[in-house]
Amino acid sequence: MLGRKQELNLQTLQLADGFLLVVAFWVGHTLRFFGADWFGHWFRDKPIGPFAEFQWLLLVIFPFGPIFLELQDFYTNPLQKDAGKSLVQIARTFFWLGLMIAASAYFFKLDVPSRAVMPLFMVLSTAALLLRERLTLARFRARAKREDLRESVVLVGTPEDTYQLRHSFTAEQLMETNVVAEIDIEQQPVNDLVNALHEHSVNRVIFAGGHSHLNRLQEGIAACEIEGVEAWLVADFIHTAIARPTFDVFGARPMLVFRTTPDVSWNLLIKSLTDRLGAIVGLVLFSGVFLVAAIGIKVSSPGPIIFRQKRAGKNGKPFTMYKFRSMHTDAEMRQAELVAFNQMEGPVFKIDKDPRITKFGKFLRRTSIDEFPQLLNVLKGDMSLVGPRPLPIYEVEQFESTAQRRRLSMKPGLTCLWQVSGRNQIKSFDEWVALDLRYIDNWSLLLDAKILIKTVPVVLFGLGAK
Repeated sequence: MLGRKQELNLQTLQLADGFLLVVAFWVGHTLRFFGADWFGHWFRDKPIGPFAEFQWLLLVIFPFGPIFLELQDFYTNPLQKDAGKSLVQIARTFFWLGLMIAASAYFFKLDVPSRAVMPLFMVLSTAALLLRERLTLARFRARAKREDLRESVVLVGTPEDTYQLRHSFTAEQLMETNVVAEIDIEQQPVNDLVNALHEHSVNRVIFAGGHSHLNRLQEGIAACEIEGVEAWLVADFIHTAIARPTFDVFGARPMLVFRTTPDVSWNLLIKSLTDRLGAIVGLVLFSGVFLVAAIGIKVSSPGPIIFRQKRAGKNGKPFTMYKFRSMHTDAEMRQAELVAFNQMEGPVFKIDKDPRITKFGKFLRRTSIDEFPQLLNVLKGDMSLVGPRPLPIYEVEQFESTAQRRRLSMKPGLTCLWQVSGRNQIKSFDEWVALDLRYIDNWSLLLDAKILIKTVPVVLFGLGAK
């Protein structure tokens, strides 16, 4: 989790890089547009249109360029990487940016009037990004050499706590801060802290002490409050195995929050917007498939076309999930007589060659077309394109461990790691849960993209479907 200062610096760099990409694209177009005049025979017979014809590309390049750079860890640990690694990260960014541009051109019927502009843009923006990164690092190192520009910090706690804290500083933190004093909270009075604040013109005091020293910590924080100096409290005296601590405000009360799911962020907002846009595009593209499936179900088996069932959504909240009906209408009533043949360990029910499936239903399941109506659930906001698969309420009620419940902490999805990891070769629900928790603990937009890409051959070739 980034501190607010680091987060602000990151956002500033991303905004600057977005503008650099825009300028690089404009320069690339200018070079191509005036190529005949400037470079002679290279571009003489291939004129291109004015910049106005290319402006829609900026709507993709400006916001998504910095996002893809962040997903490639371009802004992570800049002091500990060389230009070669940055070059690889930029190249990967252009790969995903190219896919985004291609998808936008295809779905929105847009045109890229001259593809020669794109290589020029890539070369110019690569040079601009590398130069900006090197200049930023040079400025950072120059500031670090000047002690008067570094932040004066006092550490307060037991000698062991302050020692561990000092040795946990990253390379960037060491270059930005100057520890001017360490106060032993057990042996020294608060006046020693106050004197250190006066003597060194301190910017920040970091308190590192366990819950047994809360009274002394409160005295020190109160002294900082009077002096108008920022007081930071190390909160790792509450140990958690998985949950990540963040700070928030509830009303007027400051709260230390422990989360095991992704925090509210621009990435989650992009995921939500992508879900809705993807659902709309999917419903339009597969409208013909919907019609064929509806006719096939109606002709092959009496009963409704759509199967509705209560499933557990985020945090277990029930919602009605839609599927094309692939079973006979009495399937749920007949499940009790098939329980002895269940091939999954745990609360879920799955068997090979389920006799309740209709002939046309086998085709629907093998091609995963039976799941397509869940695009409506995604559009409604009950589901996501990627997330743990939603289970029936009665199966959720049989969960045996808290780990199994934790898979409900993210919005359920159309596809997931389980579906692209040989779903029907997995016979233990615990293995299924482990894949879901791996997804939750490592969630990113890039991971969602990888799962969606891997889902395509699973759907096209019916891999793992039954």
